[in-house]
Amino acid sequence: MIIGNLIMNETGQSQVNPTLDLLAKSERHHQWVKIKAENGHIVNAFLAFPEVKEKAIAVIVIHENRGLTDWIRLVGDQLAKHGFVAVCPDLLSGKGSKGGGTSSFSSSDDARRAIYDLSSDQVTVNLKAVTEYVRNLPSTTDKVAVTGFCWGGAQAFRFATNENSIAAACVFYGHPPSKEEIDRINCPVYGFYGENDERINSTIKDTQNAAGAAGIIYEPVIYAGVGHAFLRRGMEPNANEVEQAANRQAWERLLKLLNKL
Repeated sequence: MIIGNLIMNETGQSQVNPTLDLLAKSERHHQWVKIKAENGHIVNAFLAFPEVKEKAIAVIVIHENRGLTDWIRLVGDQLAKHGFVAVCPDLLSGKGSKGGGTSSFSSSDDARRAIYDLSSDQVTVNLKAVTEYVRNLPSTTDKVAVTGFCWGGAQAFRFATNENSIAAACVFYGHPPSKEEIDRINCPVYGFYGENDERINSTIKDTQNAAGAAGIIYEPVIYAGVGHAFLRRGMEPNANEVEQAANRQAWERLLKLLNKL
């Protein structure tokens, strides 16, 4: 059970929730906004702003298959720390109890089940609205990149097939779209994969072939000794040295790629 920044464990003792604690101590400005899609659907989104004197590139952060979690918000905060405006949409907006989003589900399993009931077309409509919203903020440039994790990685890849204005797609261990969809991509796609994740890694070769045939940049990197969801696991307090190293290397690559846009 979570109360404020505390977690109640099975013995009834409280301990600090490290993710919420980091968010609470962040020096970046955070805010929640409601973004209206063209079909009237409302998307709740978390924004994190950098402390910079110039306009910043925007990055859309697409959550895993458990919805918009505190960890995804922390990813947004860390992107803002490094100079980007991050927007983290809750793609479960309106799908929970009483029209709520991720936080209104009684468990992460319930949120996961709802994720797989989402319409692909509605996800695209929502992400297009988020793209337009963040691009039109006074503090952003016209460059918008997208990144995502697990289910969100697949959505980031797929969104690049449906939105020509995206500057880059950074896909963390997400399943690729079809060859026919890849033909529609106009931006570079950068893949981040854990070595021990053959379910996803088995798709890389075919994706390389499809991207090559389409004439697009697709650059996958496999990180040694880690599996699926390695970026999140590498940020957890109990992460081992291998997970921490992969996390650090992936973050360094992500930031370098975004700074080149």
